Amino acid sequence: MSLTRRQLLASTVAASVTGMLAGDPPVPVAAAAADDVPIDVDLETATVAELRQLLDSGRVSAESLTRAYLDRIEAISLQPPALNAVRALNPNALAEARGADEARRRGHRAPLLGIPVLLKDNIDAAGMPTTAGSVALAHSRPAADAPLVAQLRRAGAVILAKGNLTEFANFLTVGMPSGYSSLGGQVLNPYDASLTPSGSSSGPAVGAAAGLAPLTVGTETSGSILSPSAANSDVGIKPTVGLVSRTGIVPIAASQDTAGPIAKTVADAAVLLTAIAGMDPLDPATAANPLVGHDFTADLRTDALRGARIGVVQSQVPAAGTDNRALWDAATAALTALGAALVPVALDTTSSIPGGSSVLTYEFKRDLDTYLSRLPAGAPVRTLADVIAFNAAHAAVALKFGQVQALASQAIDLGPGSADTAKYLADRAQDLADSRGRIDPLMAANGLTALLFANGGSAAIGARAGYPSITVPAGYQAGTRRPFNVTFLGRAFSEPTLVGYGFAFEQATRLRRPPSAINPTLFERRALSR
Repeated sequence: MSLTRRQLLASTVAASVTGMLAGDPPVPVAAAAADDVPIDVDLETATVAELRQLLDSGRVSAESLTRAYLDRIEAISLQPPALNAVRALNPNALAEARGADEARRRGHRAPLLGIPVLLKDNIDAAGMPTTAGSVALAHSRPAADAPLVAQLRRAGAVILAKGNLTEFANFLTVGMPSGYSSLGGQVLNPYDASLTPSGSSSGPAVGAAAGLAPLTVGTETSGSILSPSAANSDVGIKPTVGLVSRTGIVPIAASQDTAGPIAKTVADAAVLLTAIAGMDPLDPATAANPLVGHDFTADLRTDALRGARIGVVQSQVPAAGTDNRALWDAATAALTALGAALVPVALDTTSSIPGGSSVLTYEFKRDLDTYLSRLPAGAPVRTLADVIAFNAAHAAVALKFGQVQALASQAIDLGPGSADTAKYLADRAQDLADSRGRIDPLMAANGLTALLFANGGSAAIGARAGYPSITVPAGYQAGTRRPFNVTFLGRAFSEPTLVGYGFAFEQATRLRRPPSAINPTLFERRALSR
């Protein structure tokens, strides 16, 4: 069977980038195949459980489901309202879906058999470029799947596409808009196109919210799962560093990097986290993972908050009289009604290092150079220095916002006796003191099982600690209808507890609404009048 025009998206994007670098106008993305048959499923709201029921019953095939998601990507990510959440489609997506159908016919069952998954485009998937949104990496093809992608395939998932992101996970420069990259352009927030989609996992977060894929995988170094999930009314889980392998992911800093789920519901996020968590001999952080093989769907209990003691971080309480305060008060009332004891606590979430920590700047050069050195022969760049040089040579396309952070990282002396190394080691120790050294005693002294934050408020301190958080939709502002989330943070490997809390709150409140219900004007098709 020949490739559909839609399946050519990945190659047309690459050709477009090549043309831009040569001074040619962009190549338009091909339209969807005209002979696709629609299925009777509302993809904007469909959950994994609903899709699995349809697949298992034979009412929908994995191939038709994959085609439907490809059509939806064509309809609203590429065409108006042009959310631009997807950078490239997997050219083998339909073949993978047909393989899932054949496996199901043979009686095989797997948790995600035939379920499409969208990956952030800094995660390696065989047969597709991994670009981190950079024109310098437009033709960088990894030799193999990242371990988390291999695990998704073993769970039966169909790799649908790669999602756009803030370039290099927002560590190329200072002042780049969230969701922008030189390769992928600007992602839009489906709830409010004037509002940032946040990032850096903008494409996965928008893709999950708008039903471009039932499941998406983002990455976080400091806020890049939690913040876009909150901005797009998603459920996001930022795992403990070491729960999920980072091998095969374009890095920022091993001290804080992790991959994690972004989805519409806690149940969907839990089934995805179950699939991607594990141990990896190439990632030493996973050696201490006590949750290998844990089924996070077993933690989905509506009574999980009964007896919980949750610290309400007072600096996170929105100002009185605001829409966010009304939503916050409703959320805390729901938590209390569900049996949780709420304990007001003071927690300084800021860094005590004058001028900020050097950890990310130091590790970016070290860890990116390691990732690039492992690429196959013929890779377009091998070092951060190569990326910087490529960008400088193609500044009109690559450097709309500069590369200040990349230059600062390249200037670091990684030598074992250097002043930069000494400062890095001191800063890393202080980061841990400012995070674990504050969180652990606070939780122990008050007998707390989690801490409560507004939106992505747990991101910075949780990132430095390497601790997990889950963010859950908690409604929409009365004045602007912009999303509002609450976030639970816990100590290392407390994901089972946090998943339970998130699920109990979600099921009791059921506040999430799809983008088309909150922002219908964006999704209306209008013709220009003459």
